[in-house]
Amino acid sequence: MGKLCNPVFLVTTFTVFLSVLFANFLFMPLGDYATQRIMLTHGLSVFVVFSLAFLAWRHGCELLMGIWPAFMMSAIFTLPAIVFNKNAFGATETGMYAAFFVGFVLLGFLSRSLNKTHDWVVLFSYLAALMTAFYGAVSVMIYLFLLSDGVAVFTDHLPWGFVNIRYWSHIATWLLPILPLAVLVGPLKDNHLWRFLVALGSPFLWWIVFLSAARGSILGITFGVTLAAVLIGRSAIPWLFMFLRYLVLGLLIWVLLSVVVPSFLADDIMLRSIKTTSSGRIPLFIEAWYMSLENFPFGMGPQSWLTHEILSKEYLNASKFGHPHNMYLMWAAEYGWLLIGALLVFSVQSMRLFWRQRSEVRANNSSEPALLLAAFAASICGALFHAGVSAVFMAPGSMLIGIFVLGLFWALIIPDSVVSVSARPNRRLVAAGFLFVIVGTLCIYWLCGVWKYHAAMTKDLDYYQKNIQIETFPRFWSHGNFPRHSDHMP
Repeated sequence: MGKLCNPVFLVTTFTVFLSVLFANFLFMPLGDYATQRIMLTHGLSVFVVFSLAFLAWRHGCELLMGIWPAFMMSAIFTLPAIVFNKNAFGATETGMYAAFFVGFVLLGFLSRSLNKTHDWVVLFSYLAALMTAFYGAVSVMIYLFLLSDGVAVFTDHLPWGFVNIRYWSHIATWLLPILPLAVLVGPLKDNHLWRFLVALGSPFLWWIVFLSAARGSILGITFGVTLAAVLIGRSAIPWLFMFLRYLVLGLLIWVLLSVVVPSFLADDIMLRSIKTTSSGRIPLFIEAWYMSLENFPFGMGPQSWLTHEILSKEYLNASKFGHPHNMYLMWAAEYGWLLIGALLVFSVQSMRLFWRQRSEVRANNSSEPALLLAAFAASICGALFHAGVSAVFMAPGSMLIGIFVLGLFWALIIPDSVVSVSARPNRRLVAAGFLFVIVGTLCIYWLCGVWKYHAAMTKDLDYYQKNIQIETFPRFWSHGNFPRHSDHMP
């Protein structure tokens, strides 16, 4: 199986990048957003079933000891769906979160079990650099066409391929700290043509970040990169230098393409400014806070943000969205502070493993492992920060990229003792078969719920467009305001 893993990982990762960054050029039968959601849910199901069975066969019951934090998160996500679920589709969204946490932890264990961590990290960083370079090149082509057509407001068209600018910025947050690895590790690190190609991709992503004034990305990446550089220390300097180099190049490209060139073609330059306000998020945060206290510590149930009676006067007249633009407050409101406590336990466990690996890397003066650790730690810390002001763990594109980043980071930090092979083949075979049947049955049931949810949402869309005078803001589906409060249902 090990010999097949690199091609399978390569094809899977390439497909994910293609579907996320170039959805506009592909045949997406259900639309970009829904097709990505189907890819996420079905891909997670297949991966969780087969990888869990394989790892159980290879490691036996010892595997469960290593992934207990993921099962804890999955169980606490599932509990409110069983006890407090008040609509027909809350369990569907709950299943996505449960599978997501188990999935990325299993990816890390599978990578370590097959001794493929370094290969997969290099492949991921190379594909990220290659695909973002093409994305940047196509963006410049679109920009030039817009200029030739006399379009002044480029942010209406760039970034392209996403429901909105916010969801594009999630991808930038995940990838920008990792892109410097493409010229620091692996067989192509000294290839001048490859280094030039990567130097095209990352700066153009930065250009779009500045062009779209993606505050969440800028703040999240700044936080993640600073924290990672401080924690790793001198060993991270080559990665930090390359990151800053691409940042400066991106800033220069923004000045050239968004200020200098338009100034020769138009009297007024339309630049999107970085807002210093909350963009209407504070009323959403207040409402989610009140919700989290209603049924403390269990929350009001999955998707209750869409269906609950409004609790705060601030939110009554505020703009409505499919989520409160804060993943932690949304989880607290719907799944309760019990889940947030479990998330803290999971985070502490991850930090403990990271700190142990950091100490080992610094003690051995290992340059390349330090670079990998710094880049992935910066990406994840940036995404966790960004999740405090946006739906980083809700948008399907972000989750598709995020599961690889989180899984590979987990592979980098777990100790070798956790992935030792069990010496009891009979018990391992029984455990693998049991998990395959039980988890497979649960996943089939969940995927049936996903399709039922899609059918009901599609059926509701016609009524919604004719009778509900608000946007179809995205959540699980692009038409994410379904189900909603009973007063607005057919």
